[in-house]
Amino acid sequence: MTGDRSRNIKNRGRGRKGADSFKRKEIPGEREGAGRKVRSGEYSAGRERKGIQGRERRNAEYSEEREKYGGYPGRKRRSPDIWGRNKKRRRRTYRRRIILTLLAVFILAVGGGRVWSFSEEGRKSSVNENISVNLEELYSNNVILCDAESGEKLEAVNAEKRIYPASLTKIMTALIAVEETEDMDGTMVLPSYFFMELYGKNASMAGFLPGEQVNLRDLLYGILLPSGAECCLAFAEEIAGSEEAFAERMNEKAKELGMRNTHFCNATGLHNPEHYSTAEDMAVLLRTALKEPEFREAFTSQSRSVPPSDMHPEGFTFTSTMFQKLENPAVAGGAILGGKTGYTPEAGLCLASLAQVNGKEYILVTANAEGSHDTEQFHILDAVNVYNQIGTADER
Repeated sequence: MTGDRSRNIKNRGRGRKGADSFKRKEIPGEREGAGRKVRSGEYSAGRERKGIQGRERRNAEYSEEREKYGGYPGRKRRSPDIWGRNKKRRRRTYRRRIILTLLAVFILAVGGGRVWSFSEEGRKSSVNENISVNLEELYSNNVILCDAESGEKLEAVNAEKRIYPASLTKIMTALIAVEETEDMDGTMVLPSYFFMELYGKNASMAGFLPGEQVNLRDLLYGILLPSGAECCLAFAEEIAGSEEAFAERMNEKAKELGMRNTHFCNATGLHNPEHYSTAEDMAVLLRTALKEPEFREAFTSQSRSVPPSDMHPEGFTFTSTMFQKLENPAVAGGAILGGKTGYTPEAGLCLASLAQVNGKEYILVTANAEGSHDTEQFHILDAVNVYNQIGTADER
């Protein structure tokens, strides 16, 4: 019979002949129900008797096991000695968990010396217990303060939000110029074609003239002190052949440094909607650039005298745009060593600066402060404010 049944099952779905060949055995007392056969009468009574007999048999087996082991089936009685050892083990585990929990709380509370908080405006800022600096009352909307040596972020407000970096871009231009130039004492003749474009865009200039033969080191100082756009394009042409190709190198360098929220379109920082960065990325860039001795020397200079040339028979001197506006670089416990300013109407007033306070160096990047070249220089006021707070906090 089993063989016949299996053949009939195999024939299911093989046409009508195969389907009709399987006939279900009728059971007395069945009637049609909602979607299934409902059994009643003698059949149901028989199943009920079998269920009662099964329960009685299982109860009898349970009783035998309880008498044999003194407990429920499958659970043998343990000796008092085993129960005692387990109780001690549970106590040790409980004490160990309490100790580990207290240790974790202690590490989180004092191990890093830092907590994170949110201001009423939802701006994220870090608070370092060793220095007390209030960033909420600054003019700048995007701020980050870092340890120049370790790169540790000490304080921040909107540091990861996008900004237009304006002339802070020239920090990257100067860094690549230093890295890609074998001899900074060499010279080059400035191309003439880009000067008219820069004049038309009202770009800041160092003072060199079209076709002038210029020392490369003077060009480097011309980028970082007076923020000369002609110096940027001169290096871009010399290194990459064009400003577009040079911008690609800038983006490659940014990626190498982990500047994840930065994209450059040009070497000068002239406004472009796709030319953006963050205060945090700018701090990373400046810290890296300061490791280059030639960059640091130029960045921390207040002025530079250019020797005479055919087009400048008496030579000329340019001054740092930051020190020009900063009457006194001294702050509590130290001084502001150098800085790179930036401004466009879209970017606001920006500043990336380096200061030494009580023997320790700090990097501060501020961006998107209201104002212009003709107003109070709020980005510089913010820098003096923050560095003074650090100095007075250390004195306390």
